[in-house]
Amino acid sequence: MTHVMPPSAFKRWRGRIAVLSAVLVAGSAVTVNAIFAATSAPPPDLLSQGRPATASSVEGVVFAADRAVDGDTGSRWSSAFQDPQWIQVDLGSDATVSKVVLNWERASAEDFTVRTSADARTWTTISTVTGGKGGVQTLDVSGSGRYLRLDATKRSTQYGVSLWELQVFGKAGAATGPTTPSDGTGSPTSQTSFASPTTTTTTGAEPTQGSSTAQPTSTSRKPIPPGAVRVAEFVAECGFSHRLPDDPIVFPKLAGASHLHTFFGNTSTDAHSDTDTLMSADTKCDPVEDKTAYWTPTLLVDGQPVDPPTSTFYYLGEGVRDDVTARIQPIPVGLRMIAGNAKASSPEGTVTRWDCNGANVPPSHDFPSCPAGSKLQSYLDFPQCWDGKNLDSADHRSHVAYPVGGDCPATHPVPIPKIRQVVSFPVSGVDASRIKLSSGPGYTYHMDFMNGWPAAEMERRVRDCINQVVKCGHDGNP
Repeated sequence: MTHVMPPSAFKRWRGRIAVLSAVLVAGSAVTVNAIFAATSAPPPDLLSQGRPATASSVEGVVFAADRAVDGDTGSRWSSAFQDPQWIQVDLGSDATVSKVVLNWERASAEDFTVRTSADARTWTTISTVTGGKGGVQTLDVSGSGRYLRLDATKRSTQYGVSLWELQVFGKAGAATGPTTPSDGTGSPTSQTSFASPTTTTTTGAEPTQGSSTAQPTSTSRKPIPPGAVRVAEFVAECGFSHRLPDDPIVFPKLAGASHLHTFFGNTSTDAHSDTDTLMSADTKCDPVEDKTAYWTPTLLVDGQPVDPPTSTFYYLGEGVRDDVTARIQPIPVGLRMIAGNAKASSPEGTVTRWDCNGANVPPSHDFPSCPAGSKLQSYLDFPQCWDGKNLDSADHRSHVAYPVGGDCPATHPVPIPKIRQVVSFPVSGVDASRIKLSSGPGYTYHMDFMNGWPAAEMERRVRDCINQVVKCGHDGNP
């Protein structure tokens, strides 16, 4: 009977024969068994596939972080349209890491670092890339840890950064001792640690218009439970409440002076609302401690209002460096602000993003046409830097700002949680030309925020969830 050697086996034998021939020609006294052992070392294991992954931001449910480690090159993680961004994977146990393969979508990172950590707090850089060209990048690295994180500091396009697949190769069960791997230039990299925030004490009452920055009263922080997801986040889910042509921020005490608004959360919000009325009213938020008033322009299909059943508000520590996250302060009681621009004349420069939840439709600043079975979905990020003095300003924007280069600007030095609003509207199979807002086109979408969190509840969540980089649920616990 004739035996045919499989191609893979033939390649292995051909490589061994080549090495054996070279050794024999050189006259080296090496045994055949030693040669075979040297040329048949097992390949590294794929450690990342199917493991838990988190990210600084996502463009929508269909672009979640775990899509980059699912083994499917037709799904991907995609971030918000700003720098910096990161994606992190929990390998499940300490491991040695020898290779990282990045399969970029067209929206790649030009500059980025790859880091490892045993605890997701102290990180060691194992690779630094500048001027990356995207495509499929293979990085030969040397490091150890349970967590691997890619920090993208410069995008190659005006969009976010996006990965079809992030693959981490190595061996599980590594020692946890410190390493100083090379950054590719021959110089060892240094290990960087960001300290946890220190306990602060109060310096006065809650700030008011024109007051100086006040530090929150802090008690000891809760210990981080085993298995906690290391993402700086707490969340509120707030149901639709009512519609009114009122706006207590832009047109206070002027009922009917505004375009139509859709209100979430606090059930009492109208033109006459203030902090006191919010705190004494009912709410449709989970948790019930959140008495905040949130409102957006009403969405219309063929001129008829469409009410989303609920809106999700993520309070996040992302968008700034790790050391800035560690010193984020609670949002002060009574703070008012607006994200988005009701008077925008074009999509350019707007912060609103629309996509179709349940369909792979590219995000845009204006309405997409969502296929049947999906839902029209909006995303909006509020500024996360406060001037430390004013609870409002004449334009309702100047007292807050977006971070620059991972930190708050000197004019707005106090970092506060980033609020990300996500609303899914029951709209699908509708041509975008039939959709508008009470304020105009899709790029005029905006959201108003009048803080109704009790000071102690906001402070607890910032201290235990945001500052400690722990993902918390509606109750403010991991």
